[in-house]
Amino acid sequence: MDTNALHQQDPIGGCFAVDLTRPLPGAGGGLDAFGVTDLRSGRTDLMAVAVLPGAPARFDIMRDLTEGCAGLLGPLGFGPGPRPDGTHGLYTICPAPPGPPVSLHLKPWTEAALIAQVLRPAAQVLTHLATKGVTHRAIRANNVFAAGPGQKITLGAGWSAPPAMHQPGAYEPFYSLMCDPAGRGNGSIADDVYALGCLLVALAAGAEPMAGLDDAAVLRRKLDLGSFAALTGGVRLPPLITDLVRGMLAEDPVHRPTPAMLLDPAATRGRRVATRPSRRAQRALNIGGVSVWDARGLAVAFGQEPEAATRALRDGQITHWLRRGLADATLCARVEELVRHRGAEPADARAADTMLGMRVVAAAEPLAPICWGGLAFWPDGLGPVLAAHAAESACLALLEEAVIAEAPSIWASMREDHGDSFAIRTGARANRALLRVRAPAGGMRRLVYALNPLLPCGGVLGAAHCVPSIATIAPAMEAVARDGGHPFDADTLAFIAARSGRSLDMEAFILATTQDGPLAWLRILAEIQARHPIGPLPALARYAVAQSGPLLTRWHNRDQRRAVTAELAIRAEAGFCAPMIALLDDRPGLEADALGVLEAVTARANLDAALAAIAQGAEARVLAAEQYGQEIAAGLGLTALAGTLLATVLG
Repeated sequence: MDTNALHQQDPIGGCFAVDLTRPLPGAGGGLDAFGVTDLRSGRTDLMAVAVLPGAPARFDIMRDLTEGCAGLLGPLGFGPGPRPDGTHGLYTICPAPPGPPVSLHLKPWTEAALIAQVLRPAAQVLTHLATKGVTHRAIRANNVFAAGPGQKITLGAGWSAPPAMHQPGAYEPFYSLMCDPAGRGNGSIADDVYALGCLLVALAAGAEPMAGLDDAAVLRRKLDLGSFAALTGGVRLPPLITDLVRGMLAEDPVHRPTPAMLLDPAATRGRRVATRPSRRAQRALNIGGVSVWDARGLAVAFGQEPEAATRALRDGQITHWLRRGLADATLCARVEELVRHRGAEPADARAADTMLGMRVVAAAEPLAPICWGGLAFWPDGLGPVLAAHAAESACLALLEEAVIAEAPSIWASMREDHGDSFAIRTGARANRALLRVRAPAGGMRRLVYALNPLLPCGGVLGAAHCVPSIATIAPAMEAVARDGGHPFDADTLAFIAARSGRSLDMEAFILATTQDGPLAWLRILAEIQARHPIGPLPALARYAVAQSGPLLTRWHNRDQRRAVTAELAIRAEAGFCAPMIALLDDRPGLEADALGVLEAVTARANLDAALAAIAQGAEARVLAAEQYGQEIAAGLGLTALAGTLLATVLG
């Protein structure tokens, strides 16, 4: 593609032009990637990684990881760009990888190469990420690159999808594998250490561990054997790598070495963390076809087979197994207390059972995520899960139930030592409050957009445009209005309400509760025009005029109404909404019009009263007229008679 063609596109961030003629197979870690030209400097060693629908990009990375880091394909930009099918989609911009992914020609690496070219460079990157308070969550063989033999690896981009969404099961600890892929959450830097340990195993063996197994089978194998044995079974690793990987694949994240420790492998090799092996029953408990051998397996069974697990709990099978089979009297007592608490709750049976299942999972395995009715997610994974399942009504209903019940808050209260419970409770209360506000100022759509700051607008705009921000929504709405569509659907309003913070909540509330819709639309558009240099919006303004009939009827003076209507049409053609609002919401003019109406009504009332009084006195006036007429006639008759008599006498 030539430079002129690149300039004809709308560049991402004002400077990055996606070149669809330069696809980069394998560069996106499993996602489509294309070459990018920086229109400011002319650089072409960049790439755009596609963001899939329903899988929003990571906002925390775009916000916090603003400085470059050697050995990492860090983010440089984000925005809409062209897709090969002629549509537009979202991309994250980052440097192109220096070479192919290490998965392309997977072969055993030597111990020295693993230490010098993989472990230390990756540990340096993770140390940098830890200082920024972010995680990578996409360390896997097809997302790690090397320029050539003997060269240090570079960690690929992991920003174009929710954290760990595309991670193979082998690279994730059990508590992440329990989750919906979109709900695995940001995790901790210890989870990146775990994934790095799995990468070392893959490179040392020259093959992906547990290749060909689905996530459920990988999880079961890790539960049965432990992560280290499951990943290294049948593979001979170099001695130093074996010792390092054993610590990196510890089940509890606090037992894994930090990235800073990994910079000195020899010292880390001698680090030993004493861990108590989990208590294991002599006989398995069967729950819905899942064999449970320990408390961790019980938590997984509740997450995978919630109905069967609840029945076993009601029947007393679980408490009996905990006491007799597992010989864990403490856990048994906790579960029995939870069951008694469930019996005292007034909520409907299904919701109470769902809450009970979540509590039992938290009691049995504090490392486990929120398990709500068969759907598992971490609190910070709620937003991506909502986005991923937005078209599934049953899943959305289940998640809505969890938000209303403030499930994350209750879950956090049962594991105070394993996270920031205050922040989780605060977030749960805020989510519930937002969900209970009437749409579009609140409700499920608003919550989805609020929890996914980089999720593009759906609805009528999303069908034909890619709108990731307030700055880009007005031109898309203008195009829809120009084509004769209705640009103000529920998704558009919820998106605007979520992206504008609280500044437009009142207008969104007005749209849901009154008939002043066109005026509220104009206020929203005027606010957007004031914040962003988007220029005139004549089609949207004309659309608002067409809907403004009820507002114009507030002018009772016909001449004034005709004048306002004509002036409104003129201002609409200019395409700026603030002058239209000033005309439609002219308080002094409306007050003067109302005063004129009051005066006219008063004058008419006086006239009507006078006419009524006249109408009520008509009969009395007729009688009086008849009486006066008779008297006048009698007087005239007497006068005539007197005249006649006088004439006769006088002869």
